[in-house]
Amino acid sequence: MKIKNFILVFMALSLMSFQQGHELTVFMIGDSTMANKNLDGGNPERGWGQMFAAYFPKNVRVANHAVNGRSSKSFIDENRWDEVLAQIKPGDYVFIQFGHNDQKEDAARHTDPGSTFDANLKRFIHETRAKKGIPVLFTSIVRRHFNASGQLTDTHGTYVEATKRVAKETSTTLIDLNKLTHTWVEEAGDIPSRDFFMWVKEQSVPACPEGKKDNTHLNIKGARIVAGMVAKALQTELPDLARYVHNVDFVVAKDGSGDFFTIQEAINAVPDYRKEGRTRILIRQGVYYEKLIVAESKINVSLIGEEGTVISYDDFAAKKNSFGENKSTSGSSTVYFYGNNLYAEGITFENTSGPVGQAVACFVSGDRTFFKQCRFLGFQDTLYTYGDRSRQYYEDCYIEGTVDFIFGWSTAVFNRCTIHSKGKGYITAPSTPEGATHGYVFLDCMLTAEDDVDGVYLSRPWRSYAKAVFIRCELGKHIHPAGWHNWGKEDAERTVFFAEFENAGSGAATEQRAPFAQRLESIEAYSIPRIVSGNDNWNPLVEKETLLTEKK
Repeated sequence: MKIKNFILVFMALSLMSFQQGHELTVFMIGDSTMANKNLDGGNPERGWGQMFAAYFPKNVRVANHAVNGRSSKSFIDENRWDEVLAQIKPGDYVFIQFGHNDQKEDAARHTDPGSTFDANLKRFIHETRAKKGIPVLFTSIVRRHFNASGQLTDTHGTYVEATKRVAKETSTTLIDLNKLTHTWVEEAGDIPSRDFFMWVKEQSVPACPEGKKDNTHLNIKGARIVAGMVAKALQTELPDLARYVHNVDFVVAKDGSGDFFTIQEAINAVPDYRKEGRTRILIRQGVYYEKLIVAESKINVSLIGEEGTVISYDDFAAKKNSFGENKSTSGSSTVYFYGNNLYAEGITFENTSGPVGQAVACFVSGDRTFFKQCRFLGFQDTLYTYGDRSRQYYEDCYIEGTVDFIFGWSTAVFNRCTIHSKGKGYITAPSTPEGATHGYVFLDCMLTAEDDVDGVYLSRPWRSYAKAVFIRCELGKHIHPAGWHNWGKEDAERTVFFAEFENAGSGAATEQRAPFAQRLESIEAYSIPRIVSGNDNWNPLVEKETLLTEKK
């Protein structure tokens, strides 16, 4: 069985499956192999429960109460179970995994299979059901214990069989994690399987300066794989819960529940020119202060952000680089997207430099890029559609700025977006290449502004053949009556294509529009597929679903 089969979860993203305000909780009780770990000193140890939360949207809360060193007995005696029981609501799940420490001989933890161990498990089950919760039993994960003949031998005695017996006697769902992890470790082999456990080289991480050889506890990679096993097992054992599982390959999380702490690390892990499938990266909530580069070789990447996911940096054009030179407009960006077939959803891209001149939040060069429900925050030059003739599609996005805050060479469609002016200036500055059929097309967008802002122009030509069209948009009173500006380039008035169609709002009156602007009589040429189809017939309206739900 290949490791990647455990990592990939073949379920659709279901971020919107719950009704607004409803929250389901998965409580986890168990020992150190499930528990959350301290991250101090770069500690690479993780419990599989620590990684499990990343498989669910925010409306499914994973409350991990597992604790290092606890048995079913000590978990009860220390009133930890009472704390969990008090929180269970109807429909919540309780994941129960004990056995590792019930084997210990000390009186504070020891239980006997067939008697006290079984009784404790049954108590968890019956009291969960009394609160109308759903108990789920787990056998203990295998220890990495190979004998002299190279065979993996189990060390849990009859505790595994006792767990199975209790599940049968009480008609409780069982996930046989012992069997799943045994198969995984055995197939990996003695030496390779060390890569999943806490085998740490001396002086490699501050948390373990003397190194470590631990065959019980998992590292980041191992815990993620085991969490993936559980998520996959839900499909057959708990389908009602499985329908909420994320379909992701990598997770980025600041709290240690992911494969990586930074987005750049996740991007670097994407295979170069991966053409047989998409690489889906979930970015958990948090502000990631990093300058992100998605290289040209990183194609077919999907970045899915939880609510509150922000990528932030503070470079600007006049800021000095390490050689004392100005960074320039292009060098100021927070994020660079060069790879083709990028999909990004639910992410805020921001440049926090403020009103200091050109300071790009997002630099997009790749072809066939799709942004959904993303936010682009900055002042001057917020969004740089850099790719010459690249095709870009923005749906339900928010873009703000002051001067030329959407600018560049690309063909770009902005569908149902909010375009917010923070100051007087120009919304767009296209440099559409000569001969290009389309430049910027705004469809059903809202153009808003700060309360004291007025005199904003829809566009001015960065290059002579600039194209910008606003169709059925709501234009606020901040829009200048002339609508369009020639940037002092009278010759450009003969070559630009600036046009409007059926716009509304107090800024939509066309009586005083610049004479070189046009009113469209027909929008037949402005369907989304026709604008971005190119030679390969790309249609983001069709492909957006497969980007999220299919593994090709």
